[in-house]
Amino acid sequence: MIFNAFERMVAGRYLRARRKEGFVSVIAGFSLTGIALGVATLIIVMAVMNGFRQELLGRILGLNGHAVITAAAGTLSEAEVREMMPRIKALDGVVSVAPAIEGQVMASAAGNARGAMVRAMSAKDIADRKTLSDHIIDGSLTGFDNGDGVLIGSRMARGFDLKVGDKITLISPKGNPTAFGTVPRMRTYPVAGIFDVGMYEYDSSFIYMPLAAAQAYFQMPGRLSHVEVLTTNADKAQTVLRGLYDQLGASYYFSDWTRSNASLFNALQVERNVMFLILTLIILVAAFNIISGLIMMVKDKGRDIAILRTMGASRGAVMRIFFLAGASVGVTGTLAGLLLGVAFCENIEAIRQGLQSLTGTELFSAEIYFLSRMPAQIDYHEVTQVVLMALGLSFAATLYPSWRAARLDPVEALRYE
Repeated sequence: MIFNAFERMVAGRYLRARRKEGFVSVIAGFSLTGIALGVATLIIVMAVMNGFRQELLGRILGLNGHAVITAAAGTLSEAEVREMMPRIKALDGVVSVAPAIEGQVMASAAGNARGAMVRAMSAKDIADRKTLSDHIIDGSLTGFDNGDGVLIGSRMARGFDLKVGDKITLISPKGNPTAFGTVPRMRTYPVAGIFDVGMYEYDSSFIYMPLAAAQAYFQMPGRLSHVEVLTTNADKAQTVLRGLYDQLGASYYFSDWTRSNASLFNALQVERNVMFLILTLIILVAAFNIISGLIMMVKDKGRDIAILRTMGASRGAVMRIFFLAGASVGVTGTLAGLLLGVAFCENIEAIRQGLQSLTGTELFSAEIYFLSRMPAQIDYHEVTQVVLMALGLSFAATLYPSWRAARLDPVEALRYE
């Protein structure tokens, strides 16, 4: 054992409060609480940031292609898309290829109107997007390709008070030219299904339409706006892009999800790093509390240290006693913070719902945070790093006070006793 029974006993007695030295124990208590709260907060915030990123990434990649091919100028013809699809599917890492049309419209129903994004795909390609097809809460894709029905999000349906079978009117900003000027292009479509993917942007403003209906509405006969490519691993989309460029050449424009969502995920990464640094300061402040508490303890126990030295205790034994006293605070605080942080993360949604019920306010607005529930994903590699960092700071904080205690001269300490 590094610490013998005598050293553990003395360190334990020094930490326990007595009336005369109660203030030292109060500082130790604050240090322990500070470390516990710092570790717990850091674990919770990192888990929420990880969960937010994974949920956002999963939904975005589940609804959009990992790579997108567009024409360098204008639109793609159906003939060239049919010609390129077998070549794209032959590439390693490609799962599926989906021709699509996308355009902005004004959606109107029940006297209300709002901007919306129309995305046209075949029923088979929509079925392949499990994030969408598995979250159709009303209606179905049956007959989607052969009809004029559209899929709308649950929040749009609530905003317009629509259900399956009701009508929604789409107004295109590109109108029809007439002798009296440009007339907005309007068309009414029945609602074939309602989806709820749990992401505010899509549930409130996306409309899915059959390809043939979109070609007629946007006046793009035989044309497509882009081709979406799904890969086996979204993180290796860049490799697939290089293969697409080699196969198709420079007459097309290629982009992947990291480019189209670069600003969002870069902002999340910067915020995550900054939050880690800020919250680490909580643990650092608690470590300074350990230093101040131990220095006060060394001052208060000067006579006891001198007596221990005259009875045969070595400098190393004295240093280990005070190191153990300070390290006990750090280890106990770190373990308490670890348990608190993990327990909070495992029950974070229930805690949020409870706090919302108590306060009567919405704590995680889907309009602001894009998601309808608070995510938390614990990365135990990160948790290990947080625990080791807290322990390292706690141990480092004990070194100087312990060294001061070991260097105390017994003669000077007892001279005026």
